[in-house]
Amino acid sequence: MHIRAPAIVVAIRAHGEHGAVVRALTAEHGLQAGYVRGGRSTRLRPILQPGNTVIGEWRARTDDQLGSLTLELTESRAPLYADPLAAAAIDWACALTASALPEAQPYPRLHAALEGVLDAIGAAPSARGWAAALVRYEALVLRELGYAEAMPGLPGGDAAWPDLLRALDAIGAGLHRHLFADRRGHAFDARERLLTRLKRAVA
Repeated sequence: MHIRAPAIVVAIRAHGEHGAVVRALTAEHGLQAGYVRGGRSTRLRPILQPGNTVIGEWRARTDDQLGSLTLELTESRAPLYADPLAAAAIDWACALTASALPEAQPYPRLHAALEGVLDAIGAAPSARGWAAALVRYEALVLRELGYAEAMPGLPGGDAAWPDLLRALDAIGAGLHRHLFADRRGHAFDARERLLTRLKRAVA
């Protein structure tokens, strides 16, 4: 196996004393995991951040083997982590992607939509500017995985906060029922932290 493609880093897990297993979403090859040698080093830690856009190169002897992965940073979203709300939104969007999608199945619409959510978080002056994009991304994940019936009506980009929060609560019920009922864990905890911060911010 040899893949070289633009990708969005969505999950990092320490592996061994110095390495890391990184999962990244590509448009053509779906979610791909790879071992990054020295992934816990000070040189690579700024690259291995959820939400960063990279050029990834995966190499493995067979398709079912965990390949080695090298990364070239093309866009860092590390500065956004200075804002607790933005950081919580990036953590959740990436955790949802990493937890919900099957490996190696292409979802080009989700790749483009996740890139759009991350761009919106970076461009908007406040959460009001990206919350609707996040709602639509969650809904798209449900639709792409075959759970369109779990989606409520979606608010427009100019929706008021009460409508956005109601949509997030309704979509959250569908996500939990269809994708996280047996494996809440860290991913859904990330969503609950985000909702707590959002509700506190607009209270």
